[in-house]
Amino acid sequence: MFGDFLLMTMDQVCNNLAQWRYITGAQYEMPVVIRAAMGGGSRSAYGHSQCVESQLIQTPGLIVAIPSTPHDAKGLLKTAIRSNDPVVFVEHKRLILSPVKQEVPDEDFTVQFGKAAVRREGSDVTVVAVGFMVTKALSAAEKLAREGIEVEVIDPRTIVPLDTDTIFDSVEKTGRLVTVEESRIRGGIGAEIAAPGMQRILLLPQGARAPGCSADGAGTGWPHPGRPLFAQRRLDCPCGATGRLAG
Repeated sequence: MFGDFLLMTMDQVCNNLAQWRYITGAQYEMPVVIRAAMGGGSRSAYGHSQCVESQLIQTPGLIVAIPSTPHDAKGLLKTAIRSNDPVVFVEHKRLILSPVKQEVPDEDFTVQFGKAAVRREGSDVTVVAVGFMVTKALSAAEKLAREGIEVEVIDPRTIVPLDTDTIFDSVEKTGRLVTVEESRIRGGIGAEIAAPGMQRILLLPQGARAPGCSADGAGTGWPHPGRPLFAQRRLDCPCGATGRLAG
């Protein structure tokens, strides 16, 4: 279903489905997977183009998975189906409709929840991108490499649970952190990563090499399909490397 419609089911999903196992003292398991297509760029208008996954991350008991590749889509979905806890499985429409192909093993395999993937190694800046933004971040990283800027791209795969160890190990190496997501900046996933990430950087002997930065959706609704997306991108990037990366 379109992820926007999750907002019509928040009581059932967040208050009941996600927490029922806990509030009943584990008398019941809730092995439910909700597949939600999210994201813009497919001319589906405002009611079918939002990214609302950040509105789910405060719900205890709810797993939120966001694959960025065909391989991870299969592996994470198998893990979700076999889980005894409820999972919201977020699929960006641009990835569903994408002509990009990838070899996916025929044999049975799973991708572990809470284990991020380092999509590209680098030493100058850590970019944590979510879902379809991983593709965008990798493309930008290749362009920056030609300018001598080596970007490390981290794909969380799941935002609940979140693999902070992989993210913060990278941040300690590069001293810079950029988060990239399509959902809105207020209360977004990027903020959940950036706040503890910058705390980790500030504890380093050398401190932060640059302020933390984010590239997010603006705090607005989605514009009409015929209008330019002038209101949909928000760049908050005070460090030079980030501004060029986001651009």
